[in-house]
Order: sequence, then C-alpha cells, then structure tokens
Amino acid sequence: MLHIDLIILGKLKETFWQEAEAEYLKRLKPWAKIIIHELREESFSDKDNIETIKQKEAEKIINTLEKIKDAHIIVLDEHGKNFSSKQFAGQFTELEQFHHLTFIIGGPLGLDESILKLANLKLSMCSITFTHQMARVFLWEQIYRAMMINAGRNYHY
Repeated sequence: MLHIDLIILGKLKETFWQEAEAEYLKRLKPWAKIIIHELREESFSDKDNIETIKQKEAEKIINTLEKIKDAHIIVLDEHGKNFSSKQFAGQFTELEQFHHLTFIIGGPLGLDESILKLANLKLSMCSITFTHQMARVFLWEQIYRAMMINAGRNYHY
C-alpha cells in the first residue's frame, strides 16, 4: 500500500475545507495510508525578515522529515513543474514506485531554499497562487484523480 505524508504549515480553519479534505481522504483510504503533519506557521509582520521566518519554518519541516523514513519528497512550489491532470497521472504512476511519498506545502511566504533543495520533485499546481488550505484540498483531489485515471475509472472527463 502506498504511504503518503503531507507536511504543511498551518491548519484547515474553515469547516468547508475540512469537509472537502475529509471527503478526499475517505476516497483515498482504500489506496493509501495518509498521515498529515500540521506545523504551526511562524507569525510575522512587514518589519520581519522574510528569510528568517522561512528558515524557522524550514527547521520545523526538517524535524518532521527526520521522523519519516524513506520518503520521496515532493514540494509544492510556484516555480515547480506543471502537469495536466493526465500528465500528473502518468507522473504519479512513477511516483507510486517509491511506496512512500512526502508532499510539503509551505506557508504564505513559501518554502526556504533548504527545503526546496531536498525535493525529488518540485510541483506547481498552476500559475495562479492559492492559499495553503486550497492547495491542500486541490492536491488531494489531483492525487485521487490520478489514481482514478490510472485505474481506468470513470472520474476524469
């Protein structure tokens, strides 16, 4: 069975995002064991050094990564590779061979360079920027869609 860890800065706050995530996690349950690691975002203001904030968040991510064995790391990054849903399904077939995938979604400031360097794959959901809450739910939907496409199921039109 595929193992998927999601390391994310911040929580799902609104009920509608929580319900959407719960639906996709329910759909994915037969195919993957999923663990979500919600890390506290660093608070910041306009006066704070953005790189310092990102480094503090990177330390939290690295501490979490150290607890995950044999993870193939995929970071969501605006400069990452962009796939269509069918292309992502093909990529996902290759990713599944690793048996343990760890997706990382940063906070509002993005990810520190140290985390980006750890990535086996940098993935862009699209050129439009989404909140981390939206990206989280959209990621689950795209993983589910990829699995359905690869299984020949009637989900992708």
